[in-house]
Amino acid sequence: MKAIVTGSLGHISQPLTKELVQKGHAVTVISSKPEKQKDIEALGATAAIGSLEDVDFLVATFAGADAVYAMVPPNFTAPDSRAHYRNIGRSYAQAIQRSGVKRVVHLSSWGADLDKGTGFILGSHEVEGLLNALSEVAITHLRAGYIYYNLYNYVGMIKGQGVMGANYGGDDKIVMVAPTDIAAAAAEELATPTTGQHVRYVASDDRTPNEIARALGAAIGKSELKWVTFSSEQMQAGMEQRGVPAHVIANSIELGGSIHSGALRQDYDLRKPSAMGKVKLEDFAKEFAAAFEKG
Repeated sequence: MKAIVTGSLGHISQPLTKELVQKGHAVTVISSKPEKQKDIEALGATAAIGSLEDVDFLVATFAGADAVYAMVPPNFTAPDSRAHYRNIGRSYAQAIQRSGVKRVVHLSSWGADLDKGTGFILGSHEVEGLLNALSEVAITHLRAGYIYYNLYNYVGMIKGQGVMGANYGGDDKIVMVAPTDIAAAAAEELATPTTGQHVRYVASDDRTPNEIARALGAAIGKSELKWVTFSSEQMQAGMEQRGVPAHVIANSIELGGSIHSGALRQDYDLRKPSAMGKVKLEDFAKEFAAAFEKG
């Protein structure tokens, strides 16, 4: 199989590339950074250096490929995250159509079934729609849960305030996932022939904020660590004090609200994965402890 991997050598794309190469597939990795070429080639893959917004570049790179792993790199500096996702999504859709690719695995997100109230995740919802409009292309949307590495954002809060917190908490349930488990699911899907459009949820664990605080606290030697549920107003004020851009604050609060209400996981609960990933919260807690010590 000739496969295209987007996302350069990121948290998911690097282990995905390694697995595909090890299984004997011909892999081309797209990166916008020329300095990544040597690292990509060291994995046994071919580097294609260019922009995901350059449709002609994508068409040339996709030509002759059996399958494409398509992800939209997050851009938190973009004032309109939905516009950022739409731009990349349109590029993918045009390039897939023009190049004749017939198999696409798209990295999406839990909550992407919803068309409002999910903050940053609305971008994934829009990309799903753009790709679903393609005819004669087999598409699997990998709806990944809350990726563990987002918990690193709490290092500063734990060190400064001695707590974790957001506008959700307590016994709210969070679908969590490790990048390596997403990569394993993507590799499996890329090599699986199918037709039509499909959704596959990818999850490693399903935990509450209280459980997250206990697990991370135990790993960093702070057994007293608690998760505090802030009001949206308190969360906004805290983010404003840290100088977080207004659009990031608005999206974060909206996303947190959808976790607290349970709306974000409603479709997940109807279509849970048949098997959970290998990396549990306590496994990630060890990585968190190492980063906490360095930070």
